[in-house]
Amino acid sequence: MAFPAPGDKAELESGSTLSPKFDAAGLVTAVVTDATSGEVLMVAHMNDVALDKTIETGQAHYWSRSRGELWRKGETSGNTQTVIEMWVDCDQDAVWLKVEMAGPACHTGERSCFYRRLEGRDGKVELVQSGG
Repeated sequence: MAFPAPGDKAELESGSTLSPKFDAAGLVTAVVTDATSGEVLMVAHMNDVALDKTIETGQAHYWSRSRGELWRKGETSGNTQTVIEMWVDCDQDAVWLKVEMAGPACHTGERSCFYRRLEGRDGKVELVQSGG
């Protein structure tokens, strides 16, 4: 699917046409949460192909900035993400996926990629593992 170029501000913010505003690298941010609990599982990026494949298949696809390639979540690990709902933010430069996870979301084996809390003490910041 070819996404139309973003229109004027009013169309982006209140219109009914999906016109993702990709950044200079051709990406939009994807925030991923558990569809049942609302827990934040991960943040990733999508290019136009990843967004199109996600919409078409109902399985989350992303663009790996580090590997420079398209990937379907769970392709090698089996930890797939079935999309229950997709939302777009006000200016269409980020998407929110509510997913059903099969296995952990994080490549480290943690349920969520957000498994370390920042704690500040005496001007120092520590990362404390919270069990994700």
